Amino acid sequence: MRRVLAVQPAGADLAVLDPPRSGAGREVVDLLAGAGVPRLIHIGCEAASFARDIGLYRGHGYAVEKIKVFDAFPLTHYVECVALLTRKV
Repeated sequence: MRRVLAVQPAGADLAVLDPPRSGAGREVVDLLAGAGVPRLIHIGCEAASFARDIGLYRGHGYAVEKIKVFDAFPLTHYVECVALLTRKV
């Protein structure tokens, strides 16, 4: 993640993250928030890790603008969640 952020142009206004089922976690959320990106799209396929990551973003001043949930994995407990978050100044 650090390498990816290092080569991105300054002033990016949107980042898209699609982490594994374990979620992004504190380190990745901290890195994204530290990059100062004003809008994020976070995709997750495990509800508990998705909710945890959303809480971490909120701790950095992001607010959820929209969430959509898709049953992409029928007959399992997994759902695909997509959130648009914006940083509140």
